[in-house]
Amino acid sequence: MIDDLYSARILTLAANLPHAGRLAAPEGTGERVAKLCGSKAIVDVVLDDAGRVVDFAQDVKACALGQAAAGVVGESVIGASADDLRATRDAMRDMLKAGGEGPIGRFEGLRVLKQVADYPARHASTMVAIEATLDAVDAAHASRTRLAGAA
Repeated sequence: MIDDLYSARILTLAANLPHAGRLAAPEGTGERVAKLCGSKAIVDVVLDDAGRVVDFAQDVKACALGQAAAGVVGESVIGASADDLRATRDAMRDMLKAGGEGPIGRFEGLRVLKQVADYPARHASTMVAIEATLDAVDAAHASRTRLAGAA
């Protein structure tokens, strides 16, 4: 039954991680670890003047499901705002824990992971990439706020 989770689409996403690596000069960095399995995502971002992601890199060490989620994030994150990422995180949680339909818009591709809802032990690894990305964007905003306050 768990083999149904590992569709060709999920395995393709997991094997082709967009924006893999780290940025030389990120504005914000986020890191998340799934305590149960050790899946880990470190994300670097640079934002434009409107607070949208213009540069992005991710270093993800996760199971195929976590890698697949990171693949979708990497394909879709350029141009995303903190609000987009928060809505995506919330829709993912709802999809995994409460039977929701999943993210819409730019991150709709994460719906490919809907079957993970039946495997609670896999939820955290599926969330590390989106949570680390949101943390990185929030860190970049906080850095800008500190710099503006110091000026």
